[in-house]
Amino acid sequence: MIAGEFRSRRLKTLPGTTLRPTPDRLREALFNVLAPRIAGAVFLDAYAGSGAVGIEALSRGAARAIFIEKHFAAVRLIRENLRSLGIEDRAGDRAMVSHGAAVPALARLEAEIYFLDPPYTEPAEYQAALGVLGERSGLVLAQHEKRLELAEQYGGLRRTRVLTQGDNSLSFYLSPAAASGRS
Repeated sequence: MIAGEFRSRRLKTLPGTTLRPTPDRLREALFNVLAPRIAGAVFLDAYAGSGAVGIEALSRGAARAIFIEKHFAAVRLIRENLRSLGIEDRAGDRAMVSHGAAVPALARLEAEIYFLDPPYTEPAEYQAALGVLGERSGLVLAQHEKRLELAEQYGGLRRTRVLTQGDNSLSFYLSPAAASGRS
């Protein structure tokens, strides 16, 4: 269930365990923390799955959302969810869907807020994605298993907070420019 502009709208998901959606309570906690930063921001949802987190960002006031997903069925699902809400990604003004691996896409796409949620079975994706984003300015959020230890720093990104709920954690990383409000 989405809050904000698209509140009470249900999004489609893929059947089975192919995607691991961000739990509703964790997503709500995330956006409560992001509330002062989300309005007018460009939000990038990497390893997007159904697109629920990026769509929530749009619903809560982000100017634009970029979705990165490598699985074709999930890309189709994201586009279908966007279409059902009246958000088309053809012009790329409010939403853009990038089909492909996340790390190379992160190297070429820019945002103010980055959300990473790689498959928990691929911990090396965290290191690679955070390594690329360590050279950027902005806020980076990484959803991961509670027992996975991420580094305190990646390049210029420093971890400022960890929010844990059940078996999931969200690590918040800020660049110095983002911490001072310049990003």
